[in-house]
Amino acid sequence: MKLAVVCANGKAGKMIVREAVGRGLDVTAVVRGENSSEAPQAISKDLFDLTADDLKGFDVVVDAFGAWTEDTLPQHSTSLMHLCDILSGTPTRLLVVGGAGSLYTNPEHTAQVMDGPDFPDAFKPLAKAQGEALEKLRMRKDVKWTFVSPAGDFQADGQRTGAYLLGGEELTLNEKGESIISYADYAIAMVDEAVNGRHIQQRISVVRR
Repeated sequence: MKLAVVCANGKAGKMIVREAVGRGLDVTAVVRGENSSEAPQAISKDLFDLTADDLKGFDVVVDAFGAWTEDTLPQHSTSLMHLCDILSGTPTRLLVVGGAGSLYTNPEHTAQVMDGPDFPDAFKPLAKAQGEALEKLRMRKDVKWTFVSPAGDFQADGQRTGAYLLGGEELTLNEKGESIISYADYAIAMVDEAVNGRHIQQRISVVRR
């Protein structure tokens, strides 16, 4: 399997590359500068400059893009739509590193995590931007996408336990009542989906078992 990880130099991207390389997949990092991930080969190019030819031949493209400042938050949507445009109509699957703020907290899907009284104000703009990107992605019937939301507590330096629970559109808690997952365990779930392709045009979520 040929896998490309876009923004592979980021924390999530590096973990996904490490997991995929460890499983023997053919992994290419897509980075703006020098490749600092464990991918054996790289495409050095800005995400917005990528073309259909750059991603031709990959079975799966993982979008690990992240933006954090007010002026760059809209790029969650614009970057994702650019990737959709260049993958449109192809057999290549697009897996997206999403957020937890847009997960629903009721069966009617009228309330989201970001709407809760305990959701930190500092993270609301990011959650809103990621949620808007997901809504635009849902309209793309021409792309084989999967949006993977982490648990509420997404820990960059958390332990790799090797076990996770797979959820859907709603916030899922483990047996301890926790919504937590490490980047390393999230990477396991992401690569599992890359290999198995069981949730095309769906949003899924993961939490530590």
